[in-house]
Amino acid sequence: MWIDDVPEGAVDATTGSPLHAQLSALLRAGIGDGSLPPGSQLPTEAEIQEKFGISRSVVRQTMAGLASDGLILRGRGRGSVVAPHLEHHRQVQRMPGLSAQISTVSGPVRTEVLTIAPGADARAAAALGTTRLLSLRRRRSADGEAIAIIHTWLPLSLAESLTAEELTDASLHALLAERFGVPVSAGRRQIRAVAASGQLAEELSVPIGSPLLLLEGTSLDDGGAPVEYFSTWHRADRVVFDVDVTAAEPQPNAALAGRVEELARELQALSSQLTRGAR
Repeated sequence: MWIDDVPEGAVDATTGSPLHAQLSALLRAGIGDGSLPPGSQLPTEAEIQEKFGISRSVVRQTMAGLASDGLILRGRGRGSVVAPHLEHHRQVQRMPGLSAQISTVSGPVRTEVLTIAPGADARAAAALGTTRLLSLRRRRSADGEAIAIIHTWLPLSLAESLTAEELTDASLHALLAERFGVPVSAGRRQIRAVAASGQLAEELSVPIGSPLLLLEGTSLDDGGAPVEYFSTWHRADRVVFDVDVTAAEPQPNAALAGRVEELARELQALSSQLTRGAR
């Protein structure tokens, strides 16, 4: 059992750190590293009390915090179990956004508009070639919890008439194509690992400093003109990036290469015969 392998001094009142915080960190580490896999039964409150010599109130405070964060499921009479680990997969090399990709495999993704207004951003202005910008910040949720925050910058000349109502539970790319005849067909993406700031932590309902996957870049229309600059912060415990890979260069087929050379010689010989015959 997991608790049997944990040193008794792992929760220590003499360190000055709150006991519930120490116990929470211990259980979170077990869940995070797979020692407590999804669906596994957690030790009872009594077992935890006896193991670490702490009060029931400390144990209950810890369990309430883990349940609030969606890490465990509590049930009367059956104890607590580690919650199922929900993962949403996104192929970062594909143009369709998060809502289009996830909705095909795990139900619809909800989109909430947090802010939409004219704004200024130096990097977006450089990428889009204009300082007249529309700032759009949205929150994407799946299975009842926030999984991503998207901040998009658009040329004001293109998107000034967009409203929060039409962007709610909708795809921005689909709207650009349908309303303005601007299909998003190409772009460049970058991925970084970052820590959640205070604002992002609040918007995603995660602790400050939680790991996030940042996908950012510029999207182009079918004529190669930039139409959006965006940054999307994904919860690293909920979203997985999939990348399809192929060999950089196709491996040469020796037999085929030899046959091509043979055909080239035959064609050259035939051409010579035709030339002599024409004379």
